[in-house]
Amino acid sequence: MSTSIQKMMQEIGKHARVASRAMARASSAQKNQALLHIAKLVRQNATEIQQVNLVDVERAKTNGQDAAFIDRLTMTPKTIETMALGLEQIVSLDDPIGKISELQKQASGIEIGKMRVPLGVIGIIYESRPNVTIDAAALCLKSGNAVILRGGSEAIDSNTVLAKIIQEGLAAAQLPMDAVQVVTTTDRSAVGEMITMTEYIDVIVPRGGKSLIARLMAEARVPMIKHLDGICHTYIDADADVEMAIKVCDNAKTQRYAPCNAMETLLVNKEIAAKVLPSLCKIYQDKGVELRVDALTRQSLEAVGFKNLIDAQEEDWQTEYLAPILSIKTVVNMDEAMDHIEKYGSKHTDAIITNNSAQANRFLREVDSASVMVNASTRFADGFEYGLGAEIGISNDKLHARGPVGLDGLTSLKYIVMGHGEIRS
Repeated sequence: MSTSIQKMMQEIGKHARVASRAMARASSAQKNQALLHIAKLVRQNATEIQQVNLVDVERAKTNGQDAAFIDRLTMTPKTIETMALGLEQIVSLDDPIGKISELQKQASGIEIGKMRVPLGVIGIIYESRPNVTIDAAALCLKSGNAVILRGGSEAIDSNTVLAKIIQEGLAAAQLPMDAVQVVTTTDRSAVGEMITMTEYIDVIVPRGGKSLIARLMAEARVPMIKHLDGICHTYIDADADVEMAIKVCDNAKTQRYAPCNAMETLLVNKEIAAKVLPSLCKIYQDKGVELRVDALTRQSLEAVGFKNLIDAQEEDWQTEYLAPILSIKTVVNMDEAMDHIEKYGSKHTDAIITNNSAQANRFLREVDSASVMVNASTRFADGFEYGLGAEIGISNDKLHARGPVGLDGLTSLKYIVMGHGEIRS
């Protein structure tokens, strides 16, 4: 690592630590003022944001990035408006900082409670989604944290213009501009420094592919809230409503292909396969989705004239495609479906389509994923859709935070003791 990169990251860390103390004491009104100002600036600068983003997109195309990558990188008018709406939704949420809960008086006379407090300084390492710059900054700001953002080199121009907007919003609310810092170098050694800065950073949130996560798990000294694969399943139960199953499973796969909450594997009970698969798979093929199927599914589909089916291989069940490709397996019952999810799933999001409440409740209790759904598209596994305003990531972990990580996931609890002069005897 070059001395200059190390020095730069250390300076960023020092400034973030100082800013974190100011953020911890900032009022809700100040934080909301900053967020609203950022939302206004995002809308006012929408054209510039798109123009700058186009530079990133064209560079990515020139470098041969695939369609899923380009989709994640591209900022449309809808994407920009969603960022602004997310900021406003975060404003409408209760500020968790300073809230006291579980206050109970003890026999000694003292009162014991818990106060919700910021984590401190959060480092976020992410790849091709520039909207993460706004979403992550907003959540960290509202939860009283300082944040260091290190986006991917492919989105450097987009992230830089968004960082400028965020810092203008902070200044307008008389909050320290160092509360949100974007690492402007594309040198990968900056990441290596960042993940070992235990004196300045309290937690790292990585959002990226397997190679990034593997590197951080091997090298990081700062604790992490990990965002891993999204190998999401939908199981169509024997007692499913066929029309509902078709509508939901179409949306779960084709509404957008690139997000981590898009369905990658469809599991269908053999008792309903002949009723649901032909209509559903025609929709998929009409939309250009490549179907990789097991033997039973092939048999059901070929019986009604389907062609261009590909035999699913073992690796298909463990692949996050992020593309118009879908694996389909016909199962004997829900137990086989849940066994498949347990073996191949990534503990992100899994859904069941059924009108049988007992089956639904079993699925909810037994499927060990961060989000488990009944009769809904996996595409809902999202901080904005969950009413969190946005998300800093979707955690597949079980400790501290799980699922879409919103405001509460960026806080901790400390015990507080309220006394009246009591002494221990």
